[in-house]
Amino acid sequence: MITRVVKISVLVIAFFAVFGLSAFLTLTYIIKREDPIVVPDLVGKDVVYTLKILTDIGLNTKVKRSEYSSDIPEDHVIFQDPKPGAEIRRGRDIRVIISKGAKTVLMPNLQGLSIQQARIILENNGLCQRELSRISSQNIKRDDIIAQTPNPGVMILRGECVNLLVSIGVQAKAYQMPDLQGLSIEDAIFLIELNNLLPGKITSKFYKEKPQNIIVDQETLAGHRVIEGHIVNLVRNRKSGRGLQTYLNDVKGVNLFRYRLESGFLKSRIRVRLNSFGVSNDLLDDFMKPDEEIWLLIPKGKDATVFLYKDDVIVKSQVFDAW
Repeated sequence: MITRVVKISVLVIAFFAVFGLSAFLTLTYIIKREDPIVVPDLVGKDVVYTLKILTDIGLNTKVKRSEYSSDIPEDHVIFQDPKPGAEIRRGRDIRVIISKGAKTVLMPNLQGLSIQQARIILENNGLCQRELSRISSQNIKRDDIIAQTPNPGVMILRGECVNLLVSIGVQAKAYQMPDLQGLSIEDAIFLIELNNLLPGKITSKFYKEKPQNIIVDQETLAGHRVIEGHIVNLVRNRKSGRGLQTYLNDVKGVNLFRYRLESGFLKSRIRVRLNSFGVSNDLLDDFMKPDEEIWLLIPKGKDATVFLYKDDVIVKSQVFDAW
């Protein structure tokens, strides 16, 4: 009985040995029969071409790293392994090193360009912006580049930062802020415009001992130096509950711009810009709560367009024709 079991065991072991050897020899034969793939020459080729050609012939692309090269353009292959002409099996990896371009670059000329254009050119050349200084200019329009360091045409290293001098346009005239307290809204706005300033927000605060609807506070305070186009916010003596439009019906020379923010939970950055005769000024730039209402006075007698931006997206525009 034991002898019979031993014989059966030996036969089973012999069967599996023969089966395993047969499978091994068959697999080896199949592999040897598979035609090898000749590795193409990739040096100097761009990344897109490299990925496509290797994928098409059944090989994998592995990027080892990227290096600076004065001879090979950016995003082109500097080195490959295995070398061109080597024969390998399908599915193997081809390791490549990609060029980051020359380590030095010719400093581009940014003078006369806008800040946005300059930043795009700097980024495309692997450079960055460091200091941004502003100065008035009679010849260079607002937000255009006046000067730069390093100067145009010099060789600099990629990654180096550039200092820019930007125009703020023609220097605005300076005025002494007039005293508006005690005046009516109509007289205050007339004096604001007389000094080439702009009326801004009008809010209310009530003082029983003072006449109603006179100006009781102002921003900026009287006597301070202000620049042409400066926005002046006013506080009038008035009880809450009376709509400003009712009062404005008796006031000549102004239009009312109104906007109520939508309901919500978070504050929004609200910017209101007045464009009149080709000149733009911000009447309001502040973070405001949901459901808060904006009331701004727009002087009559001017072709004016008011633009309201919420988180830098325009949500309302209104045109006020000249009378």
